[in-house]
Amino acid sequence: MSEYQVQNPATGEVVEEFPTATDEQIRDALERSHKAYLSWRDTPVEERTAVLRRVAEIYTERAEELAGIIGLEMGKAVPEGVAEVKICNRIYNYFADNAAAFIEDELLRGPAGDDQAYLLRKPVGSLLGIMPWNFPYYQVARFAAPNLALGNTIILKHAPQCPRSAAMMEQIFVDAGLPADAYINVYATNDQVSEVILPSPLNQGVSLTGSERAGSAVAAAAGKNLKKVVLELGGSDPFVVLDTDDIDATVETMFGTRMGNNGQACNSPKRMIIMDDIYDEVATKIAEKAKALIPADPYADPGKLSPLSSISAAERFVGQVEETVKDGATVLAGGERIEGPGAYVQPVVLTDVKKGNAGYYDELFGPAFMLFRVADDDEAVTLANDTPFGLGSAVFATDRGRAEKVADRLEAGMVYINTPEASREFLPFGGVKRSGIGRELGPLAMDEFCNKQMVYKKA
Repeated sequence: MSEYQVQNPATGEVVEEFPTATDEQIRDALERSHKAYLSWRDTPVEERTAVLRRVAEIYTERAEELAGIIGLEMGKAVPEGVAEVKICNRIYNYFADNAAAFIEDELLRGPAGDDQAYLLRKPVGSLLGIMPWNFPYYQVARFAAPNLALGNTIILKHAPQCPRSAAMMEQIFVDAGLPADAYINVYATNDQVSEVILPSPLNQGVSLTGSERAGSAVAAAAGKNLKKVVLELGGSDPFVVLDTDDIDATVETMFGTRMGNNGQACNSPKRMIIMDDIYDEVATKIAEKAKALIPADPYADPGKLSPLSSISAAERFVGQVEETVKDGATVLAGGERIEGPGAYVQPVVLTDVKKGNAGYYDELFGPAFMLFRVADDDEAVTLANDTPFGLGSAVFATDRGRAEKVADRLEAGMVYINTPEASREFLPFGGVKRSGIGRELGPLAMDEFCNKQMVYKKA
């Protein structure tokens, strides 16, 4: 059985398999990627960004087709898949519009005189991207767009369950006019990453979005070979509700945000921290909404509950829930596998999750709501920061000043005030603590794999 295969999570059926690359094919890809870099780096930025504009157009033109591919690969409802494609359009256009300004020479201020010093921003070479299954197009776009705009080239290892979308992205770059081998899709193994790609002098760095375990392994291999890394490793984001003048609207926001992509998002708000005076009503309403969701095929009825990404993902998620309950948590709704074929799980609402409980520090990667009752703002902040992760966070209050004071005390790479998590092309994305290293998107993205070359001219 091939490691790379399309298995419909709604039925469990294996639809197609793809051959894993040989070591020789991986070495050939490295050679070709480096050779492409030698010309792509010298291509005027206006020509590089013209390719990105065409990529953006193609994503829009093929939105329904692209959404259908990932619906079959990892169970994403078609409307959500179309929305993901639209985000990709904005990302490619954003870097097409702004790349020239982002790499302008930067004058370095110093003592008055005739001497002159400045920074040049230059590409570094062929990069490896290791991307996850939960947002197959978006994750690639936020890595590929800034680096291709800068003049780097890319070898992309996608998740084994996303081989069709991986191949489609490579084809889109070809169709958009990207020079041959500036972007190469490889069906590589984890061993080939650590033993063939990262040790190669032709590779200049790696960006990974995935689990802590994967990030630790890749960072170790990269460090051994002195390669730059960017890591986005998930989170246990707090969603802090200090007060509300519309509980129904607040619950709708909380539920809709958490259930985006069926809860399978690194920056999904996984811990709902709620003030005591509104906690009971919020908990009751969230449990009612969780119980009401009905499973459906993401193609046939995308307005209902989609499957998790795979049978193994569903089994792993239910196992986490069962362990959390065994340790003392209370279930208000759901948490079981739904009978029948496919990777369907009823959304679970958990309370009484205490320190020492299996779910307190772990990331529950699926449709899980963990509800926490707090008495005041200080308790909310303490609880919000009591996590090894530090990716995103959200604070809601009718008094925006109060929300801002709480937000300022949160240990997270991203903070949202009176709005849930927001994936925007102009907002830098990344975290602190065990949520990773580096930033993607926004004006910071092009500085990650960039030679900030200092030039000093003596008068």
